[in-house]
Amino acid sequence: MKFQQQEKRKILNLPIDKLAPNPRQPRKVFSQEELEGLSQSIAENGLLQPVVVRRAAGGSYEIIAGERRWRACQLAGMKHLPCILQECSDTQSAVLAILENLQRQDLQVFEEAEGIRSLIVDWHVTQEEAARRLGKSQSAIANKLRLLRLSQEERDLVVANHLTERHCRALIRIQDENARKKILSRVIERSLNVQQTEALVEEQLAAEKKTEPASRTFIAKDIRIFMNTIEHAVKTMQSAGILAQAEKKDLGEYLEYTVRIPKNRSKDGRDRQPGQKPA
Repeated sequence: MKFQQQEKRKILNLPIDKLAPNPRQPRKVFSQEELEGLSQSIAENGLLQPVVVRRAAGGSYEIIAGERRWRACQLAGMKHLPCILQECSDTQSAVLAILENLQRQDLQVFEEAEGIRSLIVDWHVTQEEAARRLGKSQSAIANKLRLLRLSQEERDLVVANHLTERHCRALIRIQDENARKKILSRVIERSLNVQQTEALVEEQLAAEKKTEPASRTFIAKDIRIFMNTIEHAVKTMQSAGILAQAEKKDLGEYLEYTVRIPKNRSKDGRDRQPGQKPA
């Protein structure tokens, strides 16, 4: 993803009421106390870093990066705002909005995960592409997305009680939501640290294992059987002269198998008519 060089960007002094927040902004919570402090600093010293915007419909501008500064300038009573005009697509705007917050380490853990999911789902970006653009490994992206297994109620409790991402990673190992909520309540009531939380989760998982049906122990074996079946089917097609290909990826939460089967092409590269046997 390439953007214009700094010297090619236009710096405009725009009416503050012509600016609108970025709908792809991952950060949803802005501390009023922090905004008031920043507003006072801006009123005394001016805005040191321009807001980055792009053109929107009706002569308005959409904020790409700097919504917190924009909000503080509104509180300071400013009428115009120095802005850097940036030409970019919706997807690029979403990436920049996330990057700004990641670089400032200013996102709540779930805001970051929701922002990444928006890139992937809403803007048709793959996990691999999201990882590349955000400068993270694919496994790191997958770990962030797993946090969204927690319900909104659980997320609110995590944020309100200042629990960490590692607390969340331990909790999501418990599949049953009711059991997980009980463990989360105990973590909060006892002010457990990460290591203590992990130990409590291990106890819960051990208790669940004692009571789960015996048939559940065969699930892993069943998965291997299914995978072997896919591989056998691909090899059978290949031996029959069909250039089938299979690719397996371990995405952490699940395995992804991609099988490509050419419609009418033999090993020798010649097209066949439907029903025609190899020469």
